[in-house]
Amino acid sequence: MTATATVGFQTVPMESTLRSATLLSRTWLTPAYVRVRLAGPELRGFNAPGADDHVRLFLAPPGSAAPPTPEQWREFDSREYTPVDNDTEAGWVDFDFLVHASGTGSEWAANARIGSVCAIGGPRRSNAIAGEPDALFLAGDETAIPAITRFLRQRRPGTPARVVVEVSADNVQVPLPIDDATTLTILVRPGENLAEALAGMTATDRPSGNVLAFVAAESGVVPIARELLGERWAIPSEAVIVKGYWRKD
Repeated sequence: MTATATVGFQTVPMESTLRSATLLSRTWLTPAYVRVRLAGPELRGFNAPGADDHVRLFLAPPGSAAPPTPEQWREFDSREYTPVDNDTEAGWVDFDFLVHASGTGSEWAANARIGSVCAIGGPRRSNAIAGEPDALFLAGDETAIPAITRFLRQRRPGTPARVVVEVSADNVQVPLPIDDATTLTILVRPGENLAEALAGMTATDRPSGNVLAFVAAESGVVPIARELLGERWAIPSEAVIVKGYWRKD
C-alpha cells in the first residue's frame, strides 16, 4: 500500500543555549522509571517543540556550585535526553529516566539531592511535523517513552495511534497518555521483544492513510523497523524517524 506523502518531518534549526538549573523534584513513575523536574530563571523561554527533540544535560558533581561559564559546564559528565514537558513562563522542564546500574544520568536522576545543579544545552535542531497525519505508528523501549509521550500529547485530538512498547516487568505500569483512539501493545521482557513484534507485522497491520512513524530502541531494531516501514508498509521516508538510542555492547 502506498500513500501520498502529504505529511512528514522537517528539520528546523534552533538557537542552542546553555541554561543552568536545579533539581526541583523527583517522582517515581514505576520502580525503575523516574521523572525529575529541573527549574530556574534561565529556563524561562526554553523551547523544544519537536516530540523527538534532544538536549544535553550537564551534571555537576555532588555538592558543586554552578560554574560561571559554558566552557566549565562542558567539563562535567553529560548525556542526551528528550524533555517530556516544560513551561516556558514558569521556567521548568521535566525529564523521564530509565534507572539502570551503569547509567551516569539515571544515577543522578535517582539519587541526586534536591537542589543539585545541572545545565541544559540545546536543542540544536527540531524535527517539526509538516501536515496532519491520518495516523501515528510509535514504537520503542523505555528509552523512547518520553518521545512517544510527546507524540501522543501533540497529535490532533482523535488521531488514531498504534503504540508498541517493550519494557521490563518493573515498567509495565509506566504511564502513557492514551485515549480511545490509541491501540497500545505492551511487550514484557524477557518473553517478548520489539524486534520480533516488528518483524512479524504484515500489510494488514498498517494504519490507514498518511502515517507518521517513529521507532527508537536498541540499535539492532533499526534495520527491522526500516524494512517494515519503508518496504512492507511503503511509508515515505520523510514521514519516518527510526533511531538506535543505545547498543547492547
